Amino acid sequence: MTYEMTVAGVTRQLPLCPLNDDLMIAGFVIFGDVELTCACAKALLEKAPEFDYMVAPEAKAIPLIHEMARQSGRNDYFLVRKKQKAYMNGVFKVEDHSITTEGTQYLYMDGADAEKMRGKRVIVIDDVISTGGSIAAVEELVHQAGGVVVGKMAVLAEGPAAERKDIIFLEKLPLFNGRGEPKE
Repeated sequence: MTYEMTVAGVTRQLPLCPLNDDLMIAGFVIFGDVELTCACAKALLEKAPEFDYMVAPEAKAIPLIHEMARQSGRNDYFLVRKKQKAYMNGVFKVEDHSITTEGTQYLYMDGADAEKMRGKRVIVIDDVISTGGSIAAVEELVHQAGGVVVGKMAVLAEGPAAERKDIIFLEKLPLFNGRGEPKE
């Protein structure tokens, strides 16, 4: 089963993925889709508030934030990682709960990145906001670093997230029942 969706003028068939007997989500993956990534980056930049830096959680938002940096003429952006890397120093860490990842995970920010964003306007970027857990974890890391979150942005807001007033997104993505029908 698939769900047809048009985002930033690009139409794709999203596979429906069961989470349990009564709930399915549409799989939105921009990895390997240059046309979709570029179109979404352009559309998000048109909606973005004034900012100094962008930050995103690893991993599906990486091509999106990279393209947003390229299109906006910025030379750098920041990623928060799912695992601490040997090259990271002065690391900040927060707990993250995601609808698509089983169990507790952690997100890590490099101290050098944190130092750059201190006192700066930062937008948090993700591909899809569902429960808001990942975006909240990244926002907490930015606050710990002394940055000022001026916007939380995603390509899609899934289910109840589409009703939030504190996020900027391009399209609403419904949740689906066990038969693949959009939930109201």
